[in-house]
Amino acid sequence: MTDRTPDADGDGGTDEAPWRRGVHRPAAAEYDVIVVGAGPVGENAAGSARAAGLSVAVVEGDLVGGSCSYWACMPSKALLRPVLALAAAEDVAGAREAVSGPLAAEAVLERRDAFASHWQDGPQVDWVLGVGADLIRGHGRLDGPRRVVVHPPEGPVRELTARRAVVVAVGSAPRLPDVPGLATARPWTNREATASKEIPERLAVVGGGAVAVEMARAWQALGSAVTMFVRGERLLGSMEPFAGELVAEGLAAAGVEIRTGVQVSEVRRPSPGATVTLVLAGLGESEADEVLFATGRRPRTGDLGLETVGLEPGGWLETDGSGLVTGVDGDWLYAVGDTTGRALLTHQGKYQARIAGAAIAARARHEPLDTAPWGAHTATADAAAVPQVVFGEPEVASVGLTLAEAERRGHRVRAVDHDLGAVAGAALHADHFRGHARIVADLDRKVLLGATFVGPDVAELLHAATVAVAGEVPLDRLWHAVPVFPAMSEVWLRLLEEYRRGR
Repeated sequence: MTDRTPDADGDGGTDEAPWRRGVHRPAAAEYDVIVVGAGPVGENAAGSARAAGLSVAVVEGDLVGGSCSYWACMPSKALLRPVLALAAAEDVAGAREAVSGPLAAEAVLERRDAFASHWQDGPQVDWVLGVGADLIRGHGRLDGPRRVVVHPPEGPVRELTARRAVVVAVGSAPRLPDVPGLATARPWTNREATASKEIPERLAVVGGGAVAVEMARAWQALGSAVTMFVRGERLLGSMEPFAGELVAEGLAAAGVEIRTGVQVSEVRRPSPGATVTLVLAGLGESEADEVLFATGRRPRTGDLGLETVGLEPGGWLETDGSGLVTGVDGDWLYAVGDTTGRALLTHQGKYQARIAGAAIAARARHEPLDTAPWGAHTATADAAAVPQVVFGEPEVASVGLTLAEAERRGHRVRAVDHDLGAVAGAALHADHFRGHARIVADLDRKVLLGATFVGPDVAELLHAATVAVAGEVPLDRLWHAVPVFPAMSEVWLRLLEEYRRGR
């Protein structure tokens, strides 16, 4: 249910753990709730349902713990943390002089492997069993209303029925563009980028979003010569423009080459292990030893049996605020996490799962649902207060709406900006601190709609902003939330001073 650290010996569990013996409790034929997908989102859905006293089966065809545990959140941040720690030390006099040499790449990769539990899912299996859910290994598909068939790696197909709900939590997969030659070129996706045992001499990164930014910085620090090919004109296109600009400056200073306005029109790789050639539309060719395509995500719903309940396979599952899938008769089919396309972030999917679990329990008890904004049974934050961090150099932390998005939605707003590096706490934090902060104020309701921070370690500023946005705290009340001195959080005082001067 929660992101976890590995056990001491890194083997994923003890020899006595049930998963080692292949025992996950005999599966019944009928449960209150069937959860398809055992990543962090599915685990949260299962945990919420069990906490309400409902019987639960969890179906998983891959490692229990999902992409976040093995090929995304945890291993990517394990790769990045040594990079950022070294950079932080080099930017503080006294510490700078004590640092010598580059990263110890082998140690970084070993630490990454440990945080991925060496791709063994024993602790996660133990958690599922520990909350009282049954774990059923295999590929799960819908087979009509309230029915799930499970095709295990071996043995007979299992047929399950849900008395209350089926929860789809199968996540998303990398979306690769339709580029000639790409299918046979064996490109890296986030899976290979977070799990590779080898450091390529030259790495091409196609894309300009969070995965592209984070992996470009990590592999550059580990020794790769990294070139980014970005179709748009800036990095992190969905965030405030200054975020992409500062991140591009940071990557360039670290040695990453960034080429914007570039479209890859063909990929050539004559054989596995051979050099990869990228054909750039109108701009010649570029060669690399590996190429990472970080070009978005797609729902993993193509082989989920959606056609058996009247839905088109392969697309995002549209839901209401409680997670109930629209377009299906009855109140039994739920979807949470990346599958919905609402907010493709692990923490947001876990939030949706908690909301859906509460809604399933309320419906099981025949209780009315509280679906008003910010009610117990509606995922309001998906539209109003989504927090996210890009762990690059510098970090980008944001929540809620950007200025452009707020204006598109018709709000009367004002952006208030401040140089984060001018705050005393930031100057103490790093000798050459560069950063920026922005809040987006709703001029009619006098509350915050969004906030963005860019700079070293700004992720730690984000939750205060998330509370302010989700809580719709009046700006005049925020004025009384006194930041400590000297800390980076003093930027809140500077932002609010500027807001009050201009109102």
